[in-house]
Amino acid sequence: MYLTNHFLIAMPSLQDPYFRQSVTYICEHNENGAFGIIINHPINLRLEHVFEQMEIKSENETLKQMPVLLGGPIHQERGFIIHRPSGIWRSSINTAPDICVTTSQDILQAIAENKGPEEFLVALGYAGWGEKQLEQEILSNSWLCCPANTNIIFETPMTERWANAAKLLGIDINQLSGDAGHA
Repeated sequence: MYLTNHFLIAMPSLQDPYFRQSVTYICEHNENGAFGIIINHPINLRLEHVFEQMEIKSENETLKQMPVLLGGPIHQERGFIIHRPSGIWRSSINTAPDICVTTSQDILQAIAENKGPEEFLVALGYAGWGEKQLEQEILSNSWLCCPANTNIIFETPMTERWANAAKLLGIDINQLSGDAGHA
């Protein structure tokens, strides 16, 4: 089973600094591996810094103060925008009927001009897994997984995404043990 359009929810025992208490949105998963973006780890960077770096002007002060996320440890110089489908962008893929991921600058320009998608998040970097690596990590009890939920991506405060994603499975993440048991 492939996990495109699913959440990976870090188990409490996962202490890797990139993935500790993380929720990762899986954008693509196939026989060659997986690619995802962490949706709940803000970095000390605001959208205005991204705009400045890309020489994009915006008059929207609220927008400029929006936090940027650390999407993962790979290619942290690359930006990814997760958003609801709207508009046509140069480099965009639909990962689900109600979620797109775009990497082209044209969407940032539209966002700065209040012409882009209304619901979006911006991340730098991504998480990647090689062939069968993610499956092995799930078997070793590093992750819970469930279908993605747009309310968690776009409406839930970042500090609540980890616990709320686990609640989708009926789990209180703070009550879980990190120990795996295999019969």
